[in-house]
Amino acid sequence: MNKESKQIVYLLLSFITIVSGYIYLRYAYKVTDSTPFTQEIVLIILGTLATIFITALLLNKQTAVEIEKEQNIKFLELKATTYEKLLDLLEKMSLSDSFTTAELTSLQFTTHRLAIVASVDVLNEYQNFIKVVSRLSEDKSFSGDTHLLYEALGALTVQIRNDLIGTHSKIHYTNSQVQKIIESNSYKSSDIKNDS
Repeated sequence: MNKESKQIVYLLLSFITIVSGYIYLRYAYKVTDSTPFTQEIVLIILGTLATIFITALLLNKQTAVEIEKEQNIKFLELKATTYEKLLDLLEKMSLSDSFTTAELTSLQFTTHRLAIVASVDVLNEYQNFIKVVSRLSEDKSFSGDTHLLYEALGALTVQIRNDLIGTHSKIHYTNSQVQKIIESNSYKSSDIKNDS
């Protein structure tokens, strides 16, 4: 049973409980018509139950919102950490004279980390970046057309920034399109390793 179905069931049960409780208390109120003090007690019980029910609903919603907020914060931190690792690796690779096997393997694993946290726009731009790196890796260094590398890195950085601050693309991707982009990035980063 999914989350929405559970909420509907809980709402239905709550409604049945409230209606049956109201009918019972209304009956008790009519029965105690001859003793006003008892009527006041029934009214107090009815008011208390209504207050408890409303408070429970509000606390439940507040808890759900707080949990979602914490999850979003942790996910944003994971994204930022992954993007930092990627940029640190790229900086390290650009400062070296040649690509080491460890750097290429690390780049390949970073591709998989990106597949977990990155937006589709970042994955697309990363794919373009991998193409540039693949071309430049033929001589095992970034010494070739560095302006191409910097342009690709700049475009990737812009997409990373947009992803972190919440500016999303107006293009909507299906799950199969996202899967193809991820698989393509994975293959391209392994091609860099194979070329070198």
